[in-house]
Amino acid sequence: MSARPEAAADEVVVLLHGMGRSALSMKPIQWALARRGYRTVNISYPSTRFDVENVVHSHLVPALKEIRKTSPARIHFVTHSLGGLLVRHYHSLQPASLPGRTVMLGPPNGGSELADVLKKLAAYRLLVGPAGQQLGTGAQDLPRALGPARFEVGVIAGDRTPFYSWWLPAPNDGKVSVESTRLAGMTDFIVVHHAHTWLPWRNEVIRQVLAFLETGRFTKVGQASRLPPGA
Repeated sequence: MSARPEAAADEVVVLLHGMGRSALSMKPIQWALARRGYRTVNISYPSTRFDVENVVHSHLVPALKEIRKTSPARIHFVTHSLGGLLVRHYHSLQPASLPGRTVMLGPPNGGSELADVLKKLAAYRLLVGPAGQQLGTGAQDLPRALGPARFEVGVIAGDRTPFYSWWLPAPNDGKVSVESTRLAGMTDFIVVHHAHTWLPWRNEVIRQVLAFLETGRFTKVGQASRLPPGA
């Protein structure tokens, strides 16, 4: 892919990290986007202190308000894990889809089977906070209650399982099953052989992020899984 310096003037990419992480965990993707000419806004938010709704209103909405003051042509999102639910909740508040594309890395779109197992434990509740209690797989839990995508979104799932895999359906990335990352209405879907925690740091993943933002499709190479018919 050649450099796109013209993108700097009219396209912004908002980056949202996962639970228990910070903006630092999204730095490799941010650097790659900057080299491609995008303006970037890498948001740190208190992922274990508040529920998803509160984080959206206290951190994402104000950030987007400031971004819109610069009149970008499009606002994209790149998210890791819980960050994907922030974007889904934000879109659920909008009357229509917004111009721009979203790439989700290892999102618990169908909920987390791990959360189902651990949410009754006091130590888990203390560790993950209110947002962690929203990640179950039930119909009333937030991931499923948010409904299908009404925006252009590509999902990247991992299938390498270093930890916790005995509690998760196979294949999984150690935190989220591949099946649970899927989202009704998604535009494209791909599976990479990497674990959940390090998805934002892998070159293969970063290349796929750039491909989707620029073309609306992932690059189907190697073992990548194609979007199933009717998904």
